[in-house]
Parts: sequence; structure tokens; C-alpha cells
Amino acid sequence: MGKVLLEASKPSSSSASSVSTTTTSTSLTETVNGSHQFKITGYSLSKGLGIGKYIASDTFMVGGYLWAIYFYPDGKSPEDNATYVSLFIALASEGTDVRALFELTLLDQSGKGRHKVHSHFGRTLESGPYTLKYRGSMGYKRFFKRTLLEQSDYLKGDCLSVHCSVGVVKSHTEGPKIYSIAVPPSNISHHFGKLLESGKGTDVSFEVDGEVFHAHKLVLAARSPVFRAQLFGPMKDQNTKQIKIEDMEALVFKVQCKSLSSYIGENFMLLLLILDNAPALDAWHQAALLHFIYWDSLPDMQELTGLNSKWASALMSQHLLAAADRYGLDRLRLLCEANLCEDVTINTVATTLALAEQHHCFQLKAVCLKFVAMPENLRAVMQTDGFEYLKESCPSVLTELLEHVARVNEHSVIVCRHGNEAILDGSDANGRRVKQRL
Repeated sequence: MGKVLLEASKPSSSSASSVSTTTTSTSLTETVNGSHQFKITGYSLSKGLGIGKYIASDTFMVGGYLWAIYFYPDGKSPEDNATYVSLFIALASEGTDVRALFELTLLDQSGKGRHKVHSHFGRTLESGPYTLKYRGSMGYKRFFKRTLLEQSDYLKGDCLSVHCSVGVVKSHTEGPKIYSIAVPPSNISHHFGKLLESGKGTDVSFEVDGEVFHAHKLVLAARSPVFRAQLFGPMKDQNTKQIKIEDMEALVFKVQCKSLSSYIGENFMLLLLILDNAPALDAWHQAALLHFIYWDSLPDMQELTGLNSKWASALMSQHLLAAADRYGLDRLRLLCEANLCEDVTINTVATTLALAEQHHCFQLKAVCLKFVAMPENLRAVMQTDGFEYLKESCPSVLTELLEHVARVNEHSVIVCRHGNEAILDGSDANGRRVKQRL
């Protein structure tokens, strides 16, 4: 990079009001890289084409210019008398001169990776990059001796494969930006959120467990294809001003109730609070659902529920995931999946796995299966009530789980044979039991 400093001042050195200014600019020179692979079939038939005559690849674009690979089966120079094959890269674009670096590689087709490489990348050239005009080319007249080529692994099935990389050298100068206008990030979600909070212009309400939520039909329809059909579709509800939602998440709540007993220890008080307020769960996640639709983000779970617990956050994420699937809110579903991935534990993984299976959350399901299949986790997970529910509700998942366990065990055997670093029964290399992760 080069930098030019310009300084201007008034001629009078004695003047106290003299003004000195400094401006800067930077010259940036870099390469724009691209590559092309050229397959030459019927090599034996190309021999005898004639010295100086070539087989050309299709043109390809790098750095805004067209290029082509030229292969000379009888060589390019008459003085070599067809002893060598020649390989060149040619500029196929008309117009200005182009400065470039190149690399030509004849690929080893035996799988040994012994490619024949001629490269100008990664080394200093005394004269710098090549400068090419239209139809100008750069390459090697004596790229490979023909008799050696025909006995090598580069020729397979009468076929050659050539890989070419081109780096087009481009330069430009950057100066200071005299005028700059800062553009703030989008705040449309803030405006919609404030609209929800104000309650102005609402034209539809939802009743969930006796609690009423007000919203705007157009916003709901714009965000959810299910709401769009429910409010404006040909099969829309008869009463689109007040919609009563019953048993919105009965299935999800059943999953949670099956796993509550595992929290009676350190979460006893939290358990009582959840059970006392069980009907409020639907109201909570309805509020969270509307918050996402308007704000495009998840609400503060502690502020929404009054509960400061990772388990409570995981519970709400499970409810919201089911609601997101029901209303076609793909981004909300992914946010919930991400939250649940971070909170996978021995006590929650089975119910989360069942939820992932029921709502086709393939990424979350893969994380859960991998977690359960780990030798230090499997036994502990199988002792949870959530695992019993998993067996009852999603028996097909057990087959996939067995496949994951088998793969983990196969890997453990390989490691054990090569370094005694893992034992299948959950012990380390010294025979000590591995502590389970809770």
C-alpha cells in the first residue's frame, strides 16, 4: 500500500492565523482470483493435430475478463518437434491490457495427489505480474515431455484433467469521504411493538383461559399464513373480531407435566408455582407469541412470567415452539430451537426430543439424539420420566437413537484400540468411572 500526504499552509510563517491541513489517500493493489477445470478426453486422437495448434476450453470469467485454457498436444514451438505438450492460459476479452498471475496444474488421476503444478502465486516475480493484451497468453511451451506424460498417472482412460487459477491484479485509490450520512438501522419492529402496547386501532381479540389479548388483523395476517387464512381466507372464521382459543397447547403441556416430577428436589417451590398457575401458561405464551409477531424478537421470559429459572425459560421455549409451528412462524421456531439447544440437560432432553419429533424440528432433534447417545448421558436419561413419555409417544425415535448409540460405540472401540483413550462402559483409560453430566 502507498500513502500520499499533502500539506497546505499560508506562505507567511509569522502569521498566527496560518492554517495547516493534511489529507491522505491509499493505493490498494490486490488480486481477484478465480479458477476453471478443463477435461480433455480422447487425448490419443488429438495427437497429430499439428505444432502450434491447440484445443481450447470454454471461456470463463475472472476479475471481469474472459479467459481460456489452450492445450497444444503437439507442442507450440516448431523447434521442439512435438517432443513436449504445451499449456497456456489466454486472455479472451477485448479492450484494455490486463495484469495477472496464473497457476496451471495437471491433475494426478491415481488419487495420490502428486499433481504437476506450475504457479506464479506465492512467490515474488522480478518483473511483477504478466501484462496481457487481447488474445495474449502466458504458460509453458515445454510443460511436459510427451513420452513421459503417456506413461504417467496424469493420463487415465485416454483423458487429461487441467486445473487453472487466474489472479487478476487490480488497483484503486481510496481517499477520505468528504460527505457521509449515517443511516440508522431499521426500527420497524419498534414501531409495531409500540402499536401493540398502545392498543390503538386493534380490530381483533383473542380469549385464552379467560384473558383477552387485543391485536391488529393486518399485522397478524402479514406475519402468519395461518392467521391470514383464519382472518381473510375463503374459510375464515365467522367471528373474526373475537376468537376464543381452547387447548392451544394441550399436547405440549402434557409433555411438561410428565417431566415435572424430576424437579421436585431443588425446584420444589417453582413446581408449586407452575402447578398453581397452570392455566396461565397458555396466556403467557399467547402474550409471548404476540410480542414476537410485533417486535420480531423473543420477550424477556423472566419479565413475562416472573420466574427466574433456566427451566422456566426452557418450558416457555417449548410452548412457543409448538405455537410457532401451529401458526407458521418459521423464524420464531428457529429461535426456540436455538434456545432449547443451549439448555439441553439430562432432565429435559427426552421431552425436548419428543417435541422436536412431533414438530419436525430436524436440527434440534439431531442435537438431542447426539446428547442422549453419549455414554455418560444415556443411562441417566433413560431413568427420567421424560424418557418414558418419549417411548410412549414417539417409539420410532428409539430406532434412530439406537443407531446413534451404535455409531458412538463404534467410534469408542476404534479409539480404544488405537490409544486406550475410551472404554465402552463409561470408564476412562484408567478404569475410573466418568462422572455423568447433569
